[in-house]
Amino acid sequence: MIRSQRRLLFLLAVVPLLVTSMALVYMAGMSHFEGESRDFWQALSWSAETLTTTGYGADSTWSSPWMVVFVIILQFLGVFLVFLVFPVYLIPFLEERFQARLPRSAAKQEGHVVVYGYGAAVATLLPQLEGAGLKTLVIECREVEARRLLDRQQNVLYGRLEDNVLKEASLPAAKALIANSQDAENAAVILAARQMGFEGSILALVEDPLHRRPMSLAGADAVFTPRHMLGAALAARASARISPRLAGVQQLGEILEVREIKVAPSSDLAGATLAEAGVGARSGATVIAQWVGGLLEAEPTATMRLRPNGVLVAAGSSESLEKLEEMARGHAEPGRRGPFVIGGYGEVGRKVVELLHDAGEEVLVIDRQPHAGVDQVGDVLDPQLLEQLEIGDSQAVILALDNDSSTLFATVILKEVAPSVPVIARVNEAENVERIHRAGVDFALSMSQVSGQILAYRLLGEEAVAVNPQLKVCRIPAPGLAGKRPSDLNIRQQTGCSVVAVERGDQTLVELGGDFTFEKEDVLFVSGPTAAVGNFAEAVEQFAVAAGG
Repeated sequence: MIRSQRRLLFLLAVVPLLVTSMALVYMAGMSHFEGESRDFWQALSWSAETLTTTGYGADSTWSSPWMVVFVIILQFLGVFLVFLVFPVYLIPFLEERFQARLPRSAAKQEGHVVVYGYGAAVATLLPQLEGAGLKTLVIECREVEARRLLDRQQNVLYGRLEDNVLKEASLPAAKALIANSQDAENAAVILAARQMGFEGSILALVEDPLHRRPMSLAGADAVFTPRHMLGAALAARASARISPRLAGVQQLGEILEVREIKVAPSSDLAGATLAEAGVGARSGATVIAQWVGGLLEAEPTATMRLRPNGVLVAAGSSESLEKLEEMARGHAEPGRRGPFVIGGYGEVGRKVVELLHDAGEEVLVIDRQPHAGVDQVGDVLDPQLLEQLEIGDSQAVILALDNDSSTLFATVILKEVAPSVPVIARVNEAENVERIHRAGVDFALSMSQVSGQILAYRLLGEEAVAVNPQLKVCRIPAPGLAGKRPSDLNIRQQTGCSVVAVERGDQTLVELGGDFTFEKEDVLFVSGPTAAVGNFAEAVEQFAVAAGG
């Protein structure tokens, strides 16, 4: 029984008892203090009139001070009850009657992915799975979160493990289970799933790295620590010494990487169109998108202008991307000799520091709390502190704060104090990436992006990089294109995607000239909107057949 119903039943039980007891007290008081007798029904009528503040009939004056005090107390009690009953008892009950009921059961299904517990770590994964044709079902025990998911048209099941919710989710017929709740509850969910006879894949997301081994013992096939994965990705963005790049996050296949590169105002790329810049011919890399003022231009054309301080999203080999970085750097100083400044020393910040230390980099850690490993106790939002620490000489500032609003504000302050220093930011909610880019951050990465890519690889078997919800780069075989040239197929017009490279045997080809012809064993690296990339293989087969006919 839900809480509003229990409250209403309690009210219905207490009110008659209160009215009756006050009627009996009134009968005794009138007889003892006023010398007048009242029968039960007269007293009951008086009690109801007083407690509901509707006024009096025959009894409206009393001579005994005790009766006067009793009546006054009861009058105030009646007023209090009127203001208490409506907001605490009746309004919540009526709201629940008119609100859509949260589903506590789901239609029978099979081959779906069950996610136990919604959060940032799975936010971008759900649309990726849906785009790949995999149905998803989220089990959520928090009512507010469950209603929010329901409003977004997400399949959701409201309940807890003890409510037999796994059986209601058709778990035995599911493809996979993702445990994304508290660590202790995740272990209970995994054990319950295996006891039900579930033989599919179980992926667990844990907060404490020490719990990885127990999760595996409980029955999980793979255990991930999203905060550590995010820390590793941020450290890799900051230092070129951290190699290889995190698998599935920045690297596709053995050679191709996806990297974000800032265009300095002094670079000859700044202000030029993509055709004028000749990025492909000069570097061998392919520009697949551009961040400008926090907005992502996800469909580059020959006339797209490369903006000063814009951030290019480029694909290519490590060597070609390094050439593009040199071109984008222009006449700016080649690099700083100062330390990497880490703002925030939580789980993410500690992982960043650990990896940078292991790579031989110098770090300076700022945190509000004095902990072992914190070099400067203070607030990264304090401009005076940043000036005292000479932030302008640092190689980069990595913001590992646990609040997106603080990250945004810190970015604004840093760009005021040290405008030329790169700022790399951890973002908690994927939808805030664009907003924080607009504040001036050079690179922003959310936990949802990192964990979503790793989980998608495990579930879909695809190698992909999701730049943001608008743009994805994926490795896709396309034997149906054998013998055809890219220039004759109008791939972008027909699919909304672009082929940025081709893997052929041990080679990765990034320059696809007019005479280039696809071969049967080629594997394509395709970039475009997430939904378009998800449907690319099917679309290519259809128009390749048409072109061949």
